Amino acid sequence: MSDLNAEHARRSIVEHTRGLARSAAAAGPDTAVPTTPEWTVADLVEHVGQTQHWVAEIIERRVTDPAQLPTEMAVLPADPGEWDAWLSGSAQRVTSACSDDALDAAVFNAAGDERTGTRFWLTSVLNETVVHGFDAANAAGRPADIAPDIAAALISNHLAMLTSPTWAMLRSPSAEAIRGTGQTLQWRATDTGDGAWLVERRPGGATWRLATGDADVTVTGPAASLLLIMTRRRPLTGDETIGIDGDVDLARHWLDNTAHVAD
Repeated sequence: MSDLNAEHARRSIVEHTRGLARSAAAAGPDTAVPTTPEWTVADLVEHVGQTQHWVAEIIERRVTDPAQLPTEMAVLPADPGEWDAWLSGSAQRVTSACSDDALDAAVFNAAGDERTGTRFWLTSVLNETVVHGFDAANAAGRPADIAPDIAAALISNHLAMLTSPTWAMLRSPSAEAIRGTGQTLQWRATDTGDGAWLVERRPGGATWRLATGDADVTVTGPAASLLLIMTRRRPLTGDETIGIDGDVDLARHWLDNTAHVAD
């Protein structure tokens, strides 16, 4: 797992939440979000703020049993003029909860991987905030800047979730569809020092590792572009910064059968 420095992750959550709030104000609450077609900007703001508050409570309470996860969600202010402060508060609460003192605390990890629960949730909140920040910017017709190291960490998080026991349990059609007989896909970033993710579709389930190697298909491009393609915010083809070498249908099959965890 390519984890970010925790302080960098916390700062990025605050920064991307601030950007999301600005985009939401520019777009307006009733504007449709093209990259999440069933949502309006109001739905997007509500989802991100509620998620940040929800995760903060998990860590504050040191929840270890999934049966004890919070059941009540924070309420979105009715006045859009209050959304900026509401989102600022939710970002501050969750980053404060993910303090250095809490990083190694016993907390439920929904992916069931080697990360501590707090580190899992810190990256998951960053994922939600960055990807939905792009959604909001897209709805407002504004640019969205995602730093290469942030994008790279979120690609690793994305693949960790797709290949986790939790995913197989909750999204079994997806987990079944990405099984295979040894087919390999490689996602290779052009703007990070070691950004390459090698995926193998095995009969027992898909696996991934940070590595370069021969693959049936290799998709190459900036880390942010790869993240947005993998989370189905941008199409696989049509971007001159993206190179595809090998079986493009294999890459399309992967994307068609993997939904972003923040959907």
